Amino acid sequence: MSPFQPNYDSAYHLVWGRDLLDGIAPGFESYAAPTEHPLWLAVCALVSVFGDGADQVLVAITLLAHLALVWAVFRLGRGVGGTWTGVLAAAFAGSSFALLLYAARAYVDTPFLALVLWAAVLEVERPRPRRTLALLALAGLLRPEAWVLSGLFLLWAARRDVRAWALAAIAPLGWAAVDLAVTGDPLFSLHATSDLADELGRPQGLAEAVRSFFTFLGGTAREPVAVLALGGAALLWRRRRERPVQVLGGLFLSGALTFGATGVAGLSVLPRYLTVPAIVLCVLGAVAAVAAWQWRRWVVVGVCVLAAPVVAWYGLDRLDRLGTELDFTRDVRADLEAVLATPEVAAGRRCGPITLPNYRLVPETRWVLHATRSEVGARSARERDRGVALFLVGDKPLRRYGFADGASPRTVVPQPGFVRAVRRGMFVAYVACPGAS
Repeated sequence: MSPFQPNYDSAYHLVWGRDLLDGIAPGFESYAAPTEHPLWLAVCALVSVFGDGADQVLVAITLLAHLALVWAVFRLGRGVGGTWTGVLAAAFAGSSFALLLYAARAYVDTPFLALVLWAAVLEVERPRPRRTLALLALAGLLRPEAWVLSGLFLLWAARRDVRAWALAAIAPLGWAAVDLAVTGDPLFSLHATSDLADELGRPQGLAEAVRSFFTFLGGTAREPVAVLALGGAALLWRRRRERPVQVLGGLFLSGALTFGATGVAGLSVLPRYLTVPAIVLCVLGAVAAVAAWQWRRWVVVGVCVLAAPVVAWYGLDRLDRLGTELDFTRDVRADLEAVLATPEVAAGRRCGPITLPNYRLVPETRWVLHATRSEVGARSARERDRGVALFLVGDKPLRRYGFADGASPRTVVPQPGFVRAVRRGMFVAYVACPGAS
């Protein structure tokens, strides 16, 4: 089995996409369901035609998007400071643990970032406001952060272009239209995301956003790159009227404003919301590194020699962490498929639904079984007295998938009436079938 498995949000979008192909309305209102992303939903519906292999097709799309992102960062860096700046910026962004993990686990953030960065590249190399806004409209159907970027771009380059304003309106109106068609509430995504953050006890608020801003930026871009970026920003300040520098500044400003807005709106404060500014730091860090080389090469050589062991250890440690994480998610998926394929679970399903401790493995289970919402559920939302109850064993599986935010510890132990039926790897299935002979 492939170590590349879609994350929770993308797994739900795959389920919803398959539901759409089957003529079933996607369950945006399901317990602890993620925020829907209209364009990602359409992509997942299209790849669902590949059947059980659709999840791997989706991962392949995000891996290709990561390559497109790295190439865009190179082009943007080259436009700001020359070829070597582009090479270093691409290396900094392409080797980010967070960005690699997003690509390997089919996060919607990866194609979103690729679209945003290519919009920036085209604006630097061959400015055409409507083309730039068309790319941002696509990005805005993946993540609403692009709405802010579109608004800033309109004010900067196309404030009197009516068609440009129409392009900028596509993403928010399209998002509202999908929410309205499925739930009857055009602002459902905003309301549901805020409510879910409250329910799961995730960090929220403007104060939390301010506290987390620099930590999240440094974590994604990495601290040494973030420190270099300060020097790069100082160097580019003298060139602030040049178009490439203004585009770079616009990317950072829009990301910072959006991150603050998530706190004000009561949404979860997450590192993923700062990925655009983090990539800007990669470019700024490259500017500083190239300038330092041109100024005092022997100093840079000395620093590199001294830092080489630390950098090598850090890089190998990050690669090991990435490999460990991907191996773990692969093993979880393999064990889940194995336990679901057992005769004991199949027999138990005839008595009632499959339940898991909480929401975290619900979409994967539904995807594997081609199951409906009524056939798979979370005990943290509602306990059942019949059917199949799946439990996890082992410290890491329990911490990751057993104990979720806001879930009662009671969900990780069997209820009265459930009898142990079978174990496969990390999963143990208990079955209750009242009235069965």
